[in-house]
Amino acid sequence: MTIHRRSAQGNPSAKPSKPNRRSIKNPKSGRWVWFWVGMSGIAMVSATAGALLAVSLTSKPLMQANLSADEAAVFDSDRISGGGLRFSELTRPVNILVMGMSVLPPDVQNAPEETKNLGYLPQVNSFDGLADVMLLIRFDPEKKKLVMLSIPRDTRVEIEGQGMKKINSTNLQGGPALTAKTVSNLLEGVGIDRYMRINVLGVAKLIDALGGVTVYVPRDMKYQDDSQHLYINLKKGKQHLNGEQALQLLRFRHDENGDIGRIQRQQMVIRALIDQSLNPTTLAQLPKVLNVVKEHIDTNLTVEELLALVGFGARTNRSNMQMLMLPGRFSEKSEYEASYWIPYKRRIHAMMAQHFDLETETDSLSQLVDPASLRVAIQDNTGSEETNLRPLVRSLIKAGYRNVYIAKSSGVPLDVTHIVAQQGDGNSADLIRNNLGFGEVRVESTGNLGSDISIQVGKDWLEQRGLFEEQTQP
Repeated sequence: MTIHRRSAQGNPSAKPSKPNRRSIKNPKSGRWVWFWVGMSGIAMVSATAGALLAVSLTSKPLMQANLSADEAAVFDSDRISGGGLRFSELTRPVNILVMGMSVLPPDVQNAPEETKNLGYLPQVNSFDGLADVMLLIRFDPEKKKLVMLSIPRDTRVEIEGQGMKKINSTNLQGGPALTAKTVSNLLEGVGIDRYMRINVLGVAKLIDALGGVTVYVPRDMKYQDDSQHLYINLKKGKQHLNGEQALQLLRFRHDENGDIGRIQRQQMVIRALIDQSLNPTTLAQLPKVLNVVKEHIDTNLTVEELLALVGFGARTNRSNMQMLMLPGRFSEKSEYEASYWIPYKRRIHAMMAQHFDLETETDSLSQLVDPASLRVAIQDNTGSEETNLRPLVRSLIKAGYRNVYIAKSSGVPLDVTHIVAQQGDGNSADLIRNNLGFGEVRVESTGNLGSDISIQVGKDWLEQRGLFEEQTQP
């Protein structure tokens, strides 16, 4: 009643007026508002928990493989999520090995009868074949960061009891446990807490369940393989893809970069899915999504742990989501009988120390790399056929960058310039951003393969070009 008290004091002769219910701010009503908000939040969490519990109790378990005691011991069994009402909270850093399985009838011992005598090889809902996609994902609640490391399927590694082979064969030889051992050895002994295998048949269903994905297809893609009934036909340009179309984009590999180009497109689709689908409302939809894809998933994550991971992802700032690729090179034609991706061990060590908290004896990782030693690629992503990038090149050379070159564009037009830390060196990318004064830093592997830093020049460069021309006049 403070309003009325002031009114009476300001004009003693004024008669008390009737209270205006709309203008009165009752402190008790504010408390009730927050009470109901809190109760609604608890109800939503409880409903989600109940739905997830129903999924876990009334359906097949998410884990479909039978691991022996020795195989199960490869993975860290310590709890990763909270208890009680904190069941959806991630309590410690966790590394998840994710494998995308593309399995054909010859890959399995007892192929389903319906796949025989078709005249072609259909995809089989199995987890026993080659790993077509391999990711190590680190969820770090302490640093509030999410890191995805793509491992090319042709990576040449030593497999226990098998010798030197492509890493995608580890699942075929020894399932998720042998794959986890091999990945850990490749990555300087990093621990692996859980694994997830998802069959390619579930990927399209997953994307459909999330409402599809809007991406820019970088080029016309057309490919036909009658032996598998694989038909890819996508047009260049920005478009909203359903699950089957997105799968075509993910599986296409018939360009100059082969499987590495496919990894770059995978990262593009993953980032788009994260931006468009990973939000708090996803938590409420998780039971529905799980019901759609659960038969295509094999994982030693519990439903509660999966909820904690999705919840952490939904709350993580997009600038703290980083996508890396295993440092390496293509093998030479005469180097081996098969084609491989040859790992760079020294760069792997630096990457694991910086992004996966691998212990190192030196503190050199905290120091900035000499700009003169960096390979800086400039790619024209303005969408214009002729863009003058020379002032940008001269500016970087003037700032001490000696190895600067213009590379082929990724084909995706950008409004804002991306300064891509191709090898995961975000510090050097930040320094270039500070020198230029425009653009945004992205720690991902979508740039030029031969670069340390790729500057994908967007339309904002057209506004900056005049200033750079003045500053770099000879």
